[in-house]
Amino acid sequence: MREKLMGILSDLRPDVDFENEKSLIDDNVLESFDIIDLVSRLNDAFDIEISPRDLVAENFNSADAMEAMIKKLQEEDD
Repeated sequence: MREKLMGILSDLRPDVDFENEKSLIDDNVLESFDIIDLVSRLNDAFDIEISPRDLVAENFNSADAMEAMIKKLQEEDD
């Protein structure tokens, strides 16, 4: 999962160090259009549905947070 997520993130924004960045939203590294694109890519890649209630900064501030959100959404689907 991590490798797939990192591939999506680096494809979206190759200029960002997603392994080490912990404030993607708080520091405005990712903008609203990035998030819209990212949500679509994550939904497709991981067969999940990111709902409006999931669209909070805590879920997108780091790759770790995104990975945790994806796992949680996959578990809810089971």
